[in-house]
Amino acid sequence: MSDNGANFAGIEAARARIRDLVHRTPVVTSSLLDTHTGAQLYFKCENLQKVGAFKARGASNAVFGLTSAQAKSGVATHSSGNHGAALAQAARQRGITAHVVMPANAPAVKKEAVAAYGGLIIECEPTLAAREQTLQRVVAATGAHVIHPYADARVIAGQGTLALEVLEQVPDLEVIVLPVGGGGLLAGVALAIKHLRPEVEVVAAEPEGADDAFRSFGLGELQPSVAPNTIADGLLAGLGAINFALIQRHVDTILTVSDAEIVQAMRLQWSRLKTVVEPSGAVSFAAVLAHPERFRGRRVVAVISGGNLDLDKLPW
Repeated sequence: MSDNGANFAGIEAARARIRDLVHRTPVVTSSLLDTHTGAQLYFKCENLQKVGAFKARGASNAVFGLTSAQAKSGVATHSSGNHGAALAQAARQRGITAHVVMPANAPAVKKEAVAAYGGLIIECEPTLAAREQTLQRVVAATGAHVIHPYADARVIAGQGTLALEVLEQVPDLEVIVLPVGGGGLLAGVALAIKHLRPEVEVVAAEPEGADDAFRSFGLGELQPSVAPNTIADGLLAGLGAINFALIQRHVDTILTVSDAEIVQAMRLQWSRLKTVVEPSGAVSFAAVLAHPERFRGRRVVAVISGGNLDLDKLPW
């Protein structure tokens, strides 16, 4: 299998597998935001996806792609929130247990979501090393099957199904802008877009305070994520190696945005689109606002990746 196990056939298979497990999310527009940016904007609302984020796609594809033997001891992962909730929800649908290792400082609203879907939470120190070590201990104790949040071909294929919907909903699009953290969504969508419509520009957006994908892309070599610091808590993960290989091949550019620009984008989406967007979900639109000359006069899909956040801690 090409591309580290992730390929277009896998995305097509994922779409058939998860068709009845996830929502076909809407695309919304705003003439006011079009005027504001000079672009023709289409917002792909994965904040209206099951569990409130695109992660439902990859988790459902991975869980329902398991054999009975693989599934019998349940599944396990580490996650700061949305993937953990998505995995717990998919596992519950399949009737198996989900063990979710979460950093102790993960937002309370995201821990509550994992628990609400029946996930068993194991807390750890807020470092990637602690997350991975704790996950190893859980797997040793339970025999659970590991489904990584983003460095997994099945997850990448599931996330890539978003691209198939977008191309049907906005057939004449010219640019798609997506957030990048671990790179599962970006890798899957870029692979699908370039397979079907290679002329469409694929742009990634990343917080300045967690810019390892930007640095990796520029240097052509995977760079570590060191002490990331951004309001976009869903984008703190370091870029996955298999994700980076796909991103190098299929993504046109990566732009960075400040936390202030993310908050500005979020405010506009709340007020003009009347939709709840989490900081990580506003990063795509923030890139359009911060780099208007790149998008002016073009048909642009900005992916709202999620809408899970603590309403008692809004950034304004």
